[in-house]
Amino acid sequence: MATDHLGDMRLFAEAASAGSLSAAGRKLGLSPAAASARLAKLEATLQAKLFERTSRHLQLTDEGRVYLAHCTTALQIIDDAQAELRAGRGAVQGKLRISASTDFGRQLFGRWLDAFVDAHPDVRVALTLTDSLSNLHQDAVDIAIRFGQPENSALIARRLGPNCRVLCASPDYLARHGTPRTPEDLGQHRFIVLVTASGPLNQFHFAKGDRSWQYTVPMADAWESNDGALVRAWALAGRGIARKTIWDAAEDLRAGRLRILLPDYVAHEAGVYALRHGTRYMTPRVRAFLDFLVVQFAREATALSDVLPFQE
Repeated sequence: MATDHLGDMRLFAEAASAGSLSAAGRKLGLSPAAASARLAKLEATLQAKLFERTSRHLQLTDEGRVYLAHCTTALQIIDDAQAELRAGRGAVQGKLRISASTDFGRQLFGRWLDAFVDAHPDVRVALTLTDSLSNLHQDAVDIAIRFGQPENSALIARRLGPNCRVLCASPDYLARHGTPRTPEDLGQHRFIVLVTASGPLNQFHFAKGDRSWQYTVPMADAWESNDGALVRAWALAGRGIARKTIWDAAEDLRAGRLRILLPDYVAHEAGVYALRHGTRYMTPRVRAFLDFLVVQFAREATALSDVLPFQE
């Protein structure tokens, strides 16, 4: 019975991926009638409708999306276990599923990922770029890289390195509008604001010695986007001042395309973390990638020390 149920889960996952039950059945060696019967049996067992069916394609129901996330996780764990036994314990191989912010993922992190795969050619990558927090319990993600310490105690967090958010602008913008010297000067400037599902990130905090400041950008006057990469592009084009993590802006700062503003007032933060499920087996590829990231963040922090010294 367990084997049949596992086969039903694979059929369901393949059908969701292909958008076709008959295509999934062919891939698994099943006739259309047999595939339909097995899916009906699975829905009856779960007492839930997994697909809305039309003559052209399948569409997941809300229950189907929830079940697919768990099926993907379960099937990946089983495949990992079988691959590890076949190849020998500790082999770094298989698909690595990662979530990262858009700008970081396209810039610095992209180069690091290439270097890791070059060292481990049997690893394949599924990278999701988003500026919203992923729900790791629903999304099929091995590792999510997030700036700031997570609040979800059900997740295991590994600190990868220090972090701070900086205000930055292009030399062209500063030539036209001047350079702010204190937080009080910000009211005379234009801003580009990242907007997330929880709202605009338009409150800036500053610290120097025992004093602290807060500045809130008036959204009516700001350029805004939910895409961190577009915020970066606008900043490079001189549209205004943007607030970025030091890791997002690293390459632009070193190249002189962006300049840090108010460096003496930067409020340092908890750090950057890798999050993973607390109940999920950590495969050799995940363990190797986490160790790799710690080294990469340490090297980059040293390289950035001439731009902005990190404070632990």
